[in-house]
Amino acid sequence: MARVVCVHGIAQQVRGEQSLLRDWWPAMADGMTRAGSEPVPVGDVAMAFYGDLFRPAGTLLAVGDPLYSAKDVEPGIEQDLLLTWWREAAAVDEAVAGPGADTLMRIPGSAQAALRQLSRSKFFAGVALRALVFDLKQVSRYLQETDRRRAARARVAARITPDTRVVVAHSLGSVVAYEALCAMPDHPVRALVTLGSPLGISNLIFERLEPPPQQGLGSWPGPDALVWTNVADRGDVVALQKDLRVRFGDQVRNAIVHNGAHAHDATAYLTEKLTGSAITGGLGDR
Repeated sequence: MARVVCVHGIAQQVRGEQSLLRDWWPAMADGMTRAGSEPVPVGDVAMAFYGDLFRPAGTLLAVGDPLYSAKDVEPGIEQDLLLTWWREAAAVDEAVAGPGADTLMRIPGSAQAALRQLSRSKFFAGVALRALVFDLKQVSRYLQETDRRRAARARVAARITPDTRVVVAHSLGSVVAYEALCAMPDHPVRALVTLGSPLGISNLIFERLEPPPQQGLGSWPGPDALVWTNVADRGDVVALQKDLRVRFGDQVRNAIVHNGAHAHDATAYLTEKLTGSAITGGLGDR
């Protein structure tokens, strides 16, 4: 019966619950220690894993992700999200030349130009082109494929028990966790902690949420007493909207942190004192 449920982000399709938890729990324990509290025992922490829903079926002749290239970036969400990442990377990294205009993404070769520039950024350092395109497709598939979306949310809901007090969600996992909690109005969660979240990205993520926003404001994912802490690094390209109060109201507590060269890394977020404090507060240990 997990008191803390973790929800991973994109690009974890070749991992699993236990391998992710081996990385997340020590980092979480460090963050809680920095916050001056006793770390939650590993037995009280569970990982809601949905990555396998995006893993291509294996065959005897193929291994790993599909061999995507720039030509596989589809018009619509994928193209628009790539442009958004490109703009934000250019804003925070002088090594990246930004797009000249919105229409640049609509001309032949523009996806290749975007991917070439992103490969120069510190944020995407070491990410292979095919993996970057795969990540774009993972986001678009979650938002557009109803059955896959429901299945991912069900993985989170299944991990939440009457003992669960805190949900910690990273990257795309924050979208999955948010929607799962919204669909569970009587859930027992006291604290939602989102890390490097894309929830506030207008036109791509925010307006596509379930339930949909009303009059420009997203639904609150639980009772009024729920404490939602959103943590973002200034250089995190995925967390384009750093302050979620704009989208979900003044109840959201926002924190800006410094993860060094690993702006979007889940473990870097977890070792932060402010993250540890948010988890501790939800557990009622202070």
